[in-house]
Amino acid sequence: MRRVLLVALLAPAVLVALIAAVPALALLPFFPGGTDRAIKLLAAHARYLSTLLTNSRPAP
Repeated sequence: MRRVLLVALLAPAVLVALIAAVPALALLPFFPGGTDRAIKLLAAHARYLSTLLTNSRPAP
């Protein structure tokens, strides 16, 4: 139950961060070196979500 509650509380914050990143992800590929920066941005979001879900697991 704790994990569900934690994810439910933090999901809106993560969604806001992803929505804020959409313009950057749409425009970065058109700039020099922008594709690499867009990939790094997506990797950072994936790492954040993975860490959040992994650390919210209940202890055995």
